[in-house]
Amino acid sequence: MSETAIIQPTVAVVPGGPVVGSIRPPGSKSLTNRALICAAFADGQSQLTGALRSDDTEVMVAALSSIGVVIAESDGGRVIDVTGKSSRDVNPAVGSVASVHDLFIGNSGTTIRFLTAALSALGGDYRMFGVPRMHQRPIGDLVDALIPICDGTIECESEGGCPPVRIQTSGWKKSQIRVAGSVSSQYLSGLMMAVPISGRQCEIVVSGELVSRPYVEMTAQIIRDFGVDVELIDAAENGTQTLSCRIDGRSGYRERRYAIEPDASAASYFWAAAAITGGEVTVLGLSADALQGDVGFVDCLQQMGCRVDRQDDQITVAGPEKLRGIDVDMNSISDTVQTLSVVALFAEGPTTIRGVAHNRFKETDRIGDLARELRKLGATVIETDDGLSIQPGDYEPSAILDTYDDHRMAMSLSLAGLRMPDVRIRNPACTAKTYPEYFADLENLIGRPHRWRGQ
Repeated sequence: MSETAIIQPTVAVVPGGPVVGSIRPPGSKSLTNRALICAAFADGQSQLTGALRSDDTEVMVAALSSIGVVIAESDGGRVIDVTGKSSRDVNPAVGSVASVHDLFIGNSGTTIRFLTAALSALGGDYRMFGVPRMHQRPIGDLVDALIPICDGTIECESEGGCPPVRIQTSGWKKSQIRVAGSVSSQYLSGLMMAVPISGRQCEIVVSGELVSRPYVEMTAQIIRDFGVDVELIDAAENGTQTLSCRIDGRSGYRERRYAIEPDASAASYFWAAAAITGGEVTVLGLSADALQGDVGFVDCLQQMGCRVDRQDDQITVAGPEKLRGIDVDMNSISDTVQTLSVVALFAEGPTTIRGVAHNRFKETDRIGDLARELRKLGATVIETDDGLSIQPGDYEPSAILDTYDDHRMAMSLSLAGLRMPDVRIRNPACTAKTYPEYFADLENLIGRPHRWRGQ
């Protein structure tokens, strides 16, 4: 263990009885960053309400502001007023050194993927870069999809098709696009949102498997909400199911007032707290019909024995006396894999999670690194090509867990402390990426303070 790791701050959730209560998580990161793209390139002024204020959304706001989009935040960042910058306002000077926009993206996958597509369609000279981990996260499939359609150049500067990304275009010159979907659905979502910026009528075809389909459905609905027609078409090609998307972007985005749902991925931690402790937690502001596919996490908990009550504006999970292990394909809700893995530690029998090979390319390797930390908690974990199998074991006292600067590792692993004594989480501040107030909200919900240890 390195000296740096030893002196990192830690937090431990204090074990206790059943967690009972209600909570409304902050706004969805996925919806906030998608709505920011649509509003930024719409004609007129839009207002986003219920928005998330976090590292990921702040780098999106900063990047858009640096290219001339006027953005004003109020109510602690929960209300965002955006004066759009349509393609008709742009006269890019491609190739002029003075015109290059250097955009720092941090480690925000949505920001760099959405902006890569959007700025290539808008036209101009841009270089996007981030933290070292961002320069290890693939974006080559998206860049490969853009190269044939861009009037100019676009390239990855790192080996293996990773950022930094350099864009020098005057927009798009073609309307037929093919993109691979097996690494991230954000490639397709980025292309979809870029079509109205290009001012074209386009068809996008996904080559091969598409992961996380609900996020594409979410993107389609947001584009419609901002006034653009979208059609998703399922078909068969050479015996394989394919998805294509037809978008008429000639009229561009329209201004609007847009309300953002609470974050369903964040909600998973609170539903899991009920499951782990045999408690009952209601998440306000979400329903089974939410735009976010991650509300489907409660279906997994129901299979494990939880009672789930779905209402028009809230979902309640009540934990059973005994949880049972399950075998589940989580391809469509892969951001909740870490949460379910911690719940699995307290179930009778193994839990097998499948369909999430793409999780290795997230903020960290969310299969290999997750398995390593679960073993510290006494579990027997077997990695597979597309997931992992978790067999609960005897609790390990005083475990110190690493988070790999991954917000979801920190939030999910902290839940083990609801039942296990002295489970310490290193670098809890990494939750600022999507949920800066996570530990405060969890503390309020469970009714007892965490134990913090400084450097």
